[in-house]
Amino acid sequence: MKTIKLLTGYFLLATLMVSCYADVIIEDDFIEESAYNTDQVLQSFDLWYVDINATRGGGEVPFLQRAFTVSFNRGVLYANNNIVGIGKTGGGYGIDVGTYGTLRGIVDINHDIDGRWDLEVFAINGNTIELYDVSTDTSYFLKGYQTNTFDYDMVFYDNINYFIQEYDAWEKIYTSETGALNDFDDENYMQFLPSFFRSSLDSPNTSVANLQWDYEGDYEVYDVQGDNSLKTLTLDYDFLGGDYFEFYVINDSTIELYHPDSGTTYEFRGRGYQEYLKSGKGTDSKKRTKSSNSTMDVKRKKVK
Repeated sequence: MKTIKLLTGYFLLATLMVSCYADVIIEDDFIEESAYNTDQVLQSFDLWYVDINATRGGGEVPFLQRAFTVSFNRGVLYANNNIVGIGKTGGGYGIDVGTYGTLRGIVDINHDIDGRWDLEVFAINGNTIELYDVSTDTSYFLKGYQTNTFDYDMVFYDNINYFIQEYDAWEKIYTSETGALNDFDDENYMQFLPSFFRSSLDSPNTSVANLQWDYEGDYEVYDVQGDNSLKTLTLDYDFLGGDYFEFYVINDSTIELYHPDSGTTYEFRGRGYQEYLKSGKGTDSKKRTKSSNSTMDVKRKKVK
């Protein structure tokens, strides 16, 4: 049986999405006192970041498994299901994905795709709640933020593996004049799938649907020890060896790969953006899982 957590402190929260100020106590007794109190707690933060690595239980609530953030605003449920556009879509709140109502300590969600879910609401601390699904014995932990203080860049870099998978292909749009000739100069398209990558030698402006994939293999994105603004990327080609790059994000449609061995810089632009809206597109293929990047102990080679 689910144990109710009793907290001893009182916590003051900030601006409501309805643009007024209220002091809301995130504490179990307060949440369970009335449906109104439960709703006030859910609306007390603009955004609730779904900390997927903190999830407990063997089941899943599909719309929480897909979302990076959710928001509760006057009976409407919003979600940021994509890294591309996060912070801009819907004024930062994301898209309308359903409706909700509250009971004492319970939020009753009617999702446009996934249907109805009754989730118990528990307080963890002054900016964290737990949504518990009795039917699957699964808990999700959500951290509250206001839109004007939310670190969208942090979410972007923490979930960069999902970002590079949100385009059907990445087209090379720039190769620096500096740098030694190398085989990667000829690869004009890349595609990142959950478990492998593919690349193509096809000429620029080829339709994504007509691309012929010449190479494939395993890839991995790494964090860099002591440098939160840098990622590295390794490509392990089947039967052809591997490549190593410093990986930079220019914006949410353009990435830069720097090849230290040759000193060459490449830029790629995303094509075929896969937006996870209310349709069934991508709902099976795109679900977040517990994960963390491995860490490399390397020094940045590219001179800014």
